[in-house]
Amino acid sequence: MLDVFTKVVAQADTRGAYVGDGEINALKAMVADGSKRLDVVNRITSNASTIVANAARGLFADQPQLIAPGGNAYTHRRMAACLRDMEIILRYVTYAIYMGDASVLNDRCLNGLRETYSALGVPGGSVAAGVAKMKEAAIAIANDPQGVTQGDCSSLMAELGGYFDQAAAAVG
Repeated sequence: MLDVFTKVVAQADTRGAYVGDGEINALKAMVADGSKRLDVVNRITSNASTIVANAARGLFADQPQLIAPGGNAYTHRRMAACLRDMEIILRYVTYAIYMGDASVLNDRCLNGLRETYSALGVPGGSVAAGVAKMKEAAIAIANDPQGVTQGDCSSLMAELGGYFDQAAAAVG
């Protein structure tokens, strides 16, 4: 797992070249948006339980068979495991947005998750639908302009959405 700065230097070193102007400008832009990035992470972290709970409620309203007897989220133990997994995915998405890089999300959370869910009989499509609901809620909370660094956050919201999309694709 490398942060974006280390990755740029490692790539340049592998090529046997100096870090180029384009790479330096991209890093400057990331630093300039650092306060906005931290605002997004803080907002999501502060509202994580609400994001997960509301996403789960929405998922179970759309797919009530999951919580019916015999469903994958039936019984308190299975429901708790579902909520735990949603929270873990959300946490790693916040790590990715903080670092500006998806490698931590992929390496430590998503790698092998589809196979694990498949082996356990967990419906990947349902997990992906839950991740999509978390995406909607997280972006709405993170994109609220009240009390955060002002400026255009469209690229940051697109990046955040992309991390959720990667998670949904990895399990779906």
